[in-house]
Parts: sequence; structure tokens; C-alpha cells
Amino acid sequence: MTLSPYGIREWLTASVLAAIVLVVSGLLGWWWIGMLVLVPWFVVAWFFRDPLGRRPASRDPADLVSPADGRISAIERVPEHPAVDGPAVIIRIFLSVLDVHVNRSPCKATVRGLVYTPGKYLDARTEESAKVNESNLVLLSMESGEPFGVRQVSGAIARRIVCPISSGDTLDRAQRFGMIKFGSTTELILPDRGAEGPQVRVAVGDRVRGGVTILASVEAMGSG
Repeated sequence: MTLSPYGIREWLTASVLAAIVLVVSGLLGWWWIGMLVLVPWFVVAWFFRDPLGRRPASRDPADLVSPADGRISAIERVPEHPAVDGPAVIIRIFLSVLDVHVNRSPCKATVRGLVYTPGKYLDARTEESAKVNESNLVLLSMESGEPFGVRQVSGAIARRIVCPISSGDTLDRAQRFGMIKFGSTTELILPDRGAEGPQVRVAVGDRVRGGVTILASVEAMGSG
């Protein structure tokens, strides 16, 4: 287990403040205050944790891994989505403040672009939040050229989306590409080819792990 570099400002600030309080409380003999300050430090460190050694549950590159830890909150089909320029299947993942918030690439992909949309900060557990909250849509292409997307959505507590990638970058399967700080939502958006795919492998309510759980199979869509 390591700490995510995406949260270096937060966990370094928390560490410095905790160290100062520990030193001062030790000099004054108030050790109980020093012990208490370790609680918020641990909370910050726990939120920015970045588990090591994660491997996809399947070796088949046609199986797309989850871009985030959390719980499947919705699976829906829409007649049009800008991520794929047509009908799409959206697999939505709700992340609580207790979940790992690092985002990962579902498959080997090339970044086509990023679309940031300012918005509200409603509770990520509400259906409306996915439509009106601040978001960042990562436009991607599979090795086959098939377009898809991953959308990072802020929540009531999350106020900063981190995505340090740019158009033309290539991502490996399960590679980290950013995070959403505090409770939020992440969506996997795939072209809806009807009977030809994608084949969704999860259901609403399922717990998923970023870079591990298979959300959908795109083999029928010609993915490499």
C-alpha cells in the first residue's frame, strides 16, 4: 500500500501539521493531544491510499476492467453520447469517501481528448448529480480504433478532479490516469451495438475494484 502522488499536497500538509502538533504537545507534556492529531492524519492518508499489485481478473484484453473502486449505481442505455458519437451503454460507479479514488484505464487505449464541464456539487448518490455536477470526460480509443470514454464526476464533498493526461497519450490496461478527491462518481461509456456488444458483466449493486473487476466484454466489437 502506498500513497497516491495525486494527493501529495494534501497528505504532505497533513503530515507537516501533525508533526508540528506532536512536537509541541510533546514539549508541553500533552501527549494525549499528539495522539488525537494522528486520527485526522490517518483519515487523510487512508483516503489517498493507492493499493499495489492489482491485476485484472481476466487476461483477455477484450475484457474491460473497472476504472474505479466502488459500487455499481446504474447501468443505462442512451440514444446518443458525445464519447462515442452515437448510442451508448453507461456503467456508473459510485465512490464513497471510504473507497480508493484513483482512476484506471479499462483497457489499452489512446487519449483522443478531454472535455471538462463545470457544474454543481450535488450528492453523488443522487441520479441528478451525474447529469449536472462538475465532470471531466476522457475520450479514448481502443486498439481497434473503437471509441469509448471514462467520465469523472464530482460529488458534494469532491471539489477537485485530477486528470494529468492529454490528447495523444497512450494508457496501458489498468494504468492510473487520475483521481477524484473525496466522494464521487466514475462512468465507463461504451458504444451500444445491440446484440453485438458490449456484454455487461456486472449488475447494479455489485462492488467493483479498479483495475481488477471486469465490467464488460467488447470482443464482439472488434477490440484488441
